[in-house]
Amino acid sequence: MKTRSLPLGLLLGAFLLSSGRAQIERLNLPQMVAKSDNAVIAEITSSRVFRIDHPVDGPELYFTVLTLSGASLADGKPITVDVTYPGGFISDEEGVHNSEAPSADDVRLGNVVVAFYKWTDNMGGDVAANALYASHGGLFRTVDGPSGRVVLGRGDGYAVSNNQSLISLEQAVRSLVEGR
Repeated sequence: MKTRSLPLGLLLGAFLLSSGRAQIERLNLPQMVAKSDNAVIAEITSSRVFRIDHPVDGPELYFTVLTLSGASLADGKPITVDVTYPGGFISDEEGVHNSEAPSADDVRLGNVVVAFYKWTDNMGGDVAANALYASHGGLFRTVDGPSGRVVLGRGDGYAVSNNQSLISLEQAVRSLVEGR
C-alpha cells in the first residue's frame, strides 16, 4: 500500500480552516455603547495584578485590575470602578503578556482615560469582574488641548477612530444611551 503525505503547510492550513479562528471585533461607537455596560472618563488611580490557578482553565492565569475614578459618560455621575483585563505581571519574572491588553503607556497611574466595560461572570478561571470591553480596544487615552480635553482615536475599526473632544464624545455616548 502506497501512502502520500501532504506538506506540513497544507495540513496546517486545512486544520486552521476547519477550526474556529480568532477574530478581532471591529466596533464603531454605537456598537461599543450597545455592547458595554458603561463608559467612563476617569483617572487611573491604582493597578494590581493577580494570579489564578484553575483546575479547568489551567494554571497561571494573570489578570490586571485598574481602579478608575471619574464620571460616567452616559449620565455624568461620579463613579469609581474596577475594570479588569487578561494579562499582567506581578513581578519582572511572574506574569504573562497578552497581545490584546492595553500598553503599559496606556495604563500608567495618573493617566486620564475613556474606558468601556461590561460585567462578565467568567473571564477565565471563574474570575467575575467588569471586563475592559475589547481589551485594549475599550481604552482610550486623553490629552489636554487648547480647547479642552481630547480623546485620542485609534483608527478605523475602533469605537473612537479619530481624535475628538471629550465634550463631543460625551454628547455622542449620552445620545446613544438615551436611544436604547
